[in-house]
Amino acid sequence: MRTERNTRPKAVQQQDEEATKMVTSTGGKGPLEGAVIAVAGAAGPAGRATLLRLAEAGAVVIGSDSHPERLAEAVDAARYAHGGATVIGDTVDLLDLDQTREWADRTEKEFGRIDGLVHLVGGWRGSSTFAETDLVDWEMLHKLLVRTVQHTSLAFYEALERSGNGRFLLTSAAGASKPTGGNAAYAASKAAAEAWTLAMADGFRKAGGEQGPRAAAAVLIVKALVNDQMRAERPNAKFAGFTDVKELAEAIAGVWSRPAQEVNGQRLWLTPEP
Repeated sequence: MRTERNTRPKAVQQQDEEATKMVTSTGGKGPLEGAVIAVAGAAGPAGRATLLRLAEAGAVVIGSDSHPERLAEAVDAARYAHGGATVIGDTVDLLDLDQTREWADRTEKEFGRIDGLVHLVGGWRGSSTFAETDLVDWEMLHKLLVRTVQHTSLAFYEALERSGNGRFLLTSAAGASKPTGGNAAYAASKAAAEAWTLAMADGFRKAGGEQGPRAAAAVLIVKALVNDQMRAERPNAKFAGFTDVKELAEAIAGVWSRPAQEVNGQRLWLTPEP
């Protein structure tokens, strides 16, 4: 359900209508100028940074999250940081495939196309040792980290194909490639999400035939993420090897500057590969 659109000032709605008309314009200055990009998990720190960066680049951004109030705050922050930017919030239950498909269909119908889905839905649970692993953690992480990827990829696949320069981007963790005993559920969930995304990439590859893929699915890998609030709360922590959410957002925006064939099916490491 879209909650923000019906409550926004008329002037902001008029800006959105003008931006919708601009989406089909060929006069953009960069690869993201006028592009239509959906962001799943938009209310968290990484989502907020990504909304800001995509709006700055001139994209039309449609953020989704299960927390309406936090989503509204993230949308407002991006919209007001970049005057005139079209940033919209949709409250969507990504564990419901029908709702996710409706989100994709509504977005494409309203803006004429979809050029990207950035998947930032996160979550973590772990234990001190492998033997102490609680399978309740697996059940929760499977829903958050795997099922939501399955639903967004299936819902947006055909629209991204139609885009001509579509991207499906998953953020993952280095631990998926080198799991530790206490992180079994988390690492397994991340690994499954990566495998699903790479299978989507193979779908794009096959659909493109000899000419190469028209869209790309890729995985951006970090050790862990850090943001300003975390630094403020733990001023003595070094966060060694962590990727700042702003750096992640910059890397996400940069993927559209590279040919689909170059990034499709790739693990793009933002931290040293283990």
